[in-house]
Amino acid sequence: MKTLLTHVSTPDDLRALPAELLPGLAREIRDFLIEKVSAAGGHLGSNLGIVELTIALHRVFDSPDDAIVFDTGHQAYVHKILTGRRDAFDGLRVRGGLSGYPSRDESPHDHVDSSHASTALAYADGMAKARRLAGEGGRSVVAVVGDGALTGGVAWEALNNLGADRGLPVVVVLNDNGRSYAPTVGGWAEHLDRLRAAPGFSVFESLGLRYLGPVDGHDIAALEQALRTARELRTPVVVHCVTRKGRGYGPAVQDLDEHLHAIPASDPATGQPLSPPRGTWTHAFSHHLCALGERRRDVVAVTAAMPGPTGVAAFGRRFPGRMFDVGIAEQHAMASAAGMAMSGLHPVIAIYATFLNRAVDQVLMDIALHRLPVTLVLDRAGITGPDGPSHHGMWDLATLAVVPGLRVAAPRDAVRLGELLDEAVACDGPTALRFPKAAVEAEIPPVGSVGEVDVLASGGQDVLLVAVGAMAGPCLSAAALLAGSGIGVSVVDPRWVIPVSPDLRKAVGGSRLVVTVEDGIASSGVGALVRQGCAPGQGVLNLGLPCAFIGHGGRSELLAEAGLTGQGIARAAGDALRALDRT
Repeated sequence: MKTLLTHVSTPDDLRALPAELLPGLAREIRDFLIEKVSAAGGHLGSNLGIVELTIALHRVFDSPDDAIVFDTGHQAYVHKILTGRRDAFDGLRVRGGLSGYPSRDESPHDHVDSSHASTALAYADGMAKARRLAGEGGRSVVAVVGDGALTGGVAWEALNNLGADRGLPVVVVLNDNGRSYAPTVGGWAEHLDRLRAAPGFSVFESLGLRYLGPVDGHDIAALEQALRTARELRTPVVVHCVTRKGRGYGPAVQDLDEHLHAIPASDPATGQPLSPPRGTWTHAFSHHLCALGERRRDVVAVTAAMPGPTGVAAFGRRFPGRMFDVGIAEQHAMASAAGMAMSGLHPVIAIYATFLNRAVDQVLMDIALHRLPVTLVLDRAGITGPDGPSHHGMWDLATLAVVPGLRVAAPRDAVRLGELLDEAVACDGPTALRFPKAAVEAEIPPVGSVGEVDVLASGGQDVLLVAVGAMAGPCLSAAALLAGSGIGVSVVDPRWVIPVSPDLRKAVGGSRLVVTVEDGIASSGVGALVRQGCAPGQGVLNLGLPCAFIGHGGRSELLAEAGLTGQGIARAAGDALRALDRT
């Protein structure tokens, strides 16, 4: 029975609670998290590890006047509970419900819509400078950043500036649990190991920041004392807090790979998913990459702190020394891979499509400019679902379309994923493959071909549906509906979608209406390129996602809202064909 938690809905309630009751409150919060996150799915391990630290933060600092900024933000569930959103957790990560990350639309206690790592220190630097100029320098800015996020270069750019401005009241709370998804890597991890074992001079002090710690991140009294000291210093200071991811929940502690970092709907007693896992695109890629590694010794895998979620962990186990986890450092991953390719290797960089945005300059100037044989594998492309606008991988096609010499493939099923990965690694220049966060559906065999373009259905030339990757299934459903209305319709899959191939130009040539369907930006992706190659007067309809920040919800639900279902595609194509007839 949650007797304490029901009486704590605001930071004021929390500060009024006697200190001897706080350990009991922490236990109730953990029980609440296990219950609610197990029911809805979401980030569990990271939130279980930050319970005491969040309690201490809200007892020492006066949020929202003192700004608390969570780096990445997936560990902000406890913060949400303590700032009036406990009753909203039944709608966690569903359409119209509670976001899984900080959200300015939800609460004045959330200062940024954060969910990409390593940025909180830069936010804090800018916020503190702005407050000083406005005469509000007495208020603190607190950046809560994980040790894993400090493997990202932008965090060190911010520390470089913070250390040079001794008058900024910025408190950097280092939540050190030794990992992001995977264990923290590199010289930075070794430095923290030394500090935990024998506290001494830190790299932060070398940069000009004060340093306090290490502090037991599960001892509320010690945390409050350290945070109050940091607040009173009125200068940039790092409070090093050592926490344990998944604390207080046996299944999370025993999950040595990820400590139940993120879970689907699960049995709270065991931590096991309620539904048996289906084969995903990531699993299919992992299988094909390992098979490719057996055949080609020059193939190496690169990941940015996510070997498990991107599917390269199995490759690393099978081929020790050929998998490189560079930490949360997407720019470095690209440039390092360029160096590997210059030296005779073929790197395969596995990365979430949304995080490609952080390394566009390196794709352009380090990989493409040098025409290097590097393959980007973009997981979670298109709509990802409940993680929301920062995690939808919907900009990759529009971005990569402007990179000279880069070829982009979009497999429609696991068989094509293997084929296209082989073809990509056989190229002597840069390539990319993209696939969604979803279960892999059944194989869709071609019924014919136009050169390298697969024909999936051949039923006439009124409408030609050009399916990009995972949109093949919905396009075939749409074709069946259109054919039932007496419309002659065919479906093709270009396989290689950027640049537009001569084979695809040939395939679209005789159709009255060409409809491109992609789970990327409709106005500036594959469809826009296909439109440029169509004959004057030929009907062209580009279907895809709007150029907007799409909220969180189920993947199928969000695709339906964008019209990317069989019925939606058929309706849009039929309307366009009728409009074409009228003109």
